[in-house]
Amino acid sequence: MVTRRSVQIPVQPWFKDHSFNGQTIFPAVESMLLLAEIAEEINSDIQVACMAKVSFPKLLSIPEHTAELSVLVEYEEETADHDLTLKLLSKVQFKKMSRIREHAQITFPLHPFKILTVTMPITAESDICIKAEKIYKELVPFGPSYRSLAGTLRISENGAHGSLHAPQLAHQHIMEKKLGSPFPLDGAMHAACVFGQCVSGFVPFPVGFEKRVIHSPTRAGKKYNTSVVITSQTENELIFDLSIFDSVGNICETVEGLQMRDITKGTVTPPTDLPRLAVFPL
Repeated sequence: MVTRRSVQIPVQPWFKDHSFNGQTIFPAVESMLLLAEIAEEINSDIQVACMAKVSFPKLLSIPEHTAELSVLVEYEEETADHDLTLKLLSKVQFKKMSRIREHAQITFPLHPFKILTVTMPITAESDICIKAEKIYKELVPFGPSYRSLAGTLRISENGAHGSLHAPQLAHQHIMEKKLGSPFPLDGAMHAACVFGQCVSGFVPFPVGFEKRVIHSPTRAGKKYNTSVVITSQTENELIFDLSIFDSVGNICETVEGLQMRDITKGTVTPPTDLPRLAVFPL
């Protein structure tokens, strides 16, 4: 039986720094924390540090001056011996009808995934270097709270490598104890967006991924490193594998099969002075 639960999301002050086209957007990394919390409430045996078949079909806008965001979470009731799939939905009311929109879907497994061995990449003097200040001014125009990339992002033909930081804020989501701070992963996706702009004619946004494993949760106030490797490119889509490491090179998170597409239909394009790379001949 399919169940839909009404949920009120407190709108944190720093969400306003996560915006697109003048609208505040509920971060995808926050939707992972929310759905993991509910998944664990439904079945405490579910592996919330592992996620599969994740999608973000539509952006979830946060209206101005909103204190709480009203959403729905949908899932199958009988989950004792099965993986658990949850959807984040919103209800849009029109004059004569309402419509349900899907904003996120995540499958949490009953059994943990196999942990892959990942090591820190080696940078080279030939890498293209882009400062974080330029990235957040021109390429990923987010406010201060979501400027998770720090220092210089180094870009080669294989991908991008950079530094991350997890800010300390007034409130932490309860699931950060198990899943870690949401900001390093958000910053790793910013690195993928920048690299994507260098190899394509569009600005790529994350629309889903195949698998995420949290090996060691990231913590607020700490510094990390990320490696972004491109694995596939078509005219309309880029696929990446992401890794996040602690300051001494131990793996914290891996994301496989991150899908990034142009959701603006060409209305937003990369700056003309951005360095260009040809990775996969199209």
